[in-house]
Amino acid sequence: MTNETTTPSGQPLGISHRPSPTEAMFDRFRAENKPAFIGYLPYGFPDPDVSLDALRTMVEHGVDAVEIGLPYSDPVMDGPVIQAASQIALNNGESINGVFRAVETVANAGGVPLIMSYWNLIYHYGVERFARDFENAGGAGLITPDLIPDEAGEWIEASDRHGLDRIFLVSPDSSDDRLEIVAKNARGFVYAASRMGVTGERDTISASPERLVERTRKAGAKNVCVGIGVSTPEQGAKVGAYADGVIVGSALVHTLLADDDKTPKDRAEGLRDLAAKAEALADGIHRAR
Repeated sequence: MTNETTTPSGQPLGISHRPSPTEAMFDRFRAENKPAFIGYLPYGFPDPDVSLDALRTMVEHGVDAVEIGLPYSDPVMDGPVIQAASQIALNNGESINGVFRAVETVANAGGVPLIMSYWNLIYHYGVERFARDFENAGGAGLITPDLIPDEAGEWIEASDRHGLDRIFLVSPDSSDDRLEIVAKNARGFVYAASRMGVTGERDTISASPERLVERTRKAGAKNVCVGIGVSTPEQGAKVGAYADGVIVGSALVHTLLADDDKTPKDRAEGLRDLAAKAEALADGIHRAR
């Protein structure tokens, strides 16, 4: 008898020896003494086709790795800008089945494709099925903001079978023991949330993420990236001076929204503004050191 975790002969699938594209990216940037720029955009916003154009635009204008968001009806971590974009995507009928087109788009453009998703979506799609489809599309890793390593046994096994990165989150409130658990189980990088709370643009970035990066590295993490609140080239440069990667979400998503922050801009205008914002942020981040 066979199933999704066995070969046709019934033997269990082994551990993949596929190298991590994410770690390879960080190794390359470390040799050049500069941080990576990781940009976020929800798939399906402002509609599925334009979102593919937007993802391609991000890579072509300086984004090194792309977090492709899976819109969710109960986004506990997302601030108002990303919530608005995600709701537009959901209204357009976005589903997890289509996100693999986005993964292929980022990979074909030369970027590192990541997916950011609440665990419930992956669980209902099927963990092994998701890992298989994600690998086949050229994906690199999954960011799970609401899944901790202690409860991630099924995902750890599936990601090992398919050579996918596991990106868990830590925050300034994380204990040293928690940081060690995350560092031990992560693959690719650890996502250091700059502060507690939801995503969103901020006028200033506090000193707490620098200390968090230091503690997370001490706990054993090779690559630590900082996100939540970074919205300007100056902030990106400040964070990039000490982090392995700088994650920007709301500031990029915002470029595709009209002034009411509820409806999409005209396609051409939005893509033009997105390209300009990505270029400015990439310049600040890549010149951080």
